Amino acid sequence: MKKIEAIIKPFKLGEIKDALNELGIEGMTITEVKGFGRQKGHMEIYRGSEYTVEFLPKIKVEMVVNDQMEEQVVKVIIQAAKTGKIGDGKIFVWPIAAAHRIRTGDRDEDAL
Repeated sequence: MKKIEAIIKPFKLGEIKDALNELGIEGMTITEVKGFGRQKGHMEIYRGSEYTVEFLPKIKVEMVVNDQMEEQVVKVIIQAAKTGKIGDGKIFVWPIAAAHRIRTGDRDEDAL
């Protein structure tokens, strides 16, 4: 099993959710986060004063999938999230040792 964690632009969430649903991904966790990468934030003007916004709003999408779905899920997220502009985001893939469904006691892939 793999945990896939994608940091994306907020306005891309709907497209990613729809694309993952078409693949059969039924569950995911969404978190509103802030951060920056190479772009180091941006300048904004508020009431005539210029200031730096260092932490940009992003969305973190997390899901656990079986090993066979990893490549497909990553590919779909890249296609749905890509704008071609700086700040499109990152995808991280982590190995998962075990998963448990609390309600039924199912384990590993049965718990997904």
